[in-house]
Amino acid sequence: MHRNISRSNRRVRQSRKRRKKKIQLFLNFLMLVCIWIVIFCIGVLKERENETDTDAKSFISSIEYAANESTVFNNEQKSFDNESESIDKVSDDFDNGWNLTLVNKWHPLPEKLEIETVELSNGECVDKRIYPYLQKMFDDARAEGIYPIVRSGYRTRTEQEDIYNDRIQGYQADGMSAEEAKTETELWVAVPGTSEHELGLAVDINADKVHSEGAQVYAWLENHAHLYGFINRYPPDKTEITGVANEPWHYRYVGVEAASEIHERGICLEEYLENDGN
Repeated sequence: MHRNISRSNRRVRQSRKRRKKKIQLFLNFLMLVCIWIVIFCIGVLKERENETDTDAKSFISSIEYAANESTVFNNEQKSFDNESESIDKVSDDFDNGWNLTLVNKWHPLPEKLEIETVELSNGECVDKRIYPYLQKMFDDARAEGIYPIVRSGYRTRTEQEDIYNDRIQGYQADGMSAEEAKTETELWVAVPGTSEHELGLAVDINADKVHSEGAQVYAWLENHAHLYGFINRYPPDKTEITGVANEPWHYRYVGVEAASEIHERGICLEEYLENDGN
């Protein structure tokens, strides 16, 4: 009897231990779940804080961007205003008549001539006062599918002398006498000191030979150059007056008003100046 009671007590104790172990395991599991929930909540809160910070930074950045854009716009507006002022200044300078300076074989360049040039993208130079109009003319031509280039712009006296002498030597090498070579040369190349290229107001304009051909460029210039103040300086029917053979590539700046009248009347610069009493 006593032995049966002992066995019964032992079973009860073992049963209690198993229950305690199950309870402990349950509590441990519950604790892990609680810890995981707490960690998850903390993560969510941090993510929301980061999102808030990002939104704030984005808002601040947008304000800074707007401020920067405003500054850029103001700078561009100032640049445009400065360019307009520069063009206005050039227009005012035209009243001095420099744009109508006559240079040919009978009228050499003035002895005291000060020229301030600007360099083009291909290394050629022109009088800086005509640059805005030359650039505008080229931009508008390209917009219509015509691609001109400045083959030759301002020349120093030395450069003009080299071109002149080289041409004479070339004709002599072809069998012409010295006098014949000189006469033929001066139909195409101005005597040094009488070239408009030394004046800085003349440009030889050719085609780029990639997008346009010479005939296309010359035709466009014939119809549009006067709108920008340029004239075909040596028309084919004015050789006796200009002293230079036809050069459809040689354009000279004289100002929009003079160029428009010269174009409309079909005259050359010499005739324009003579008729105007200049």
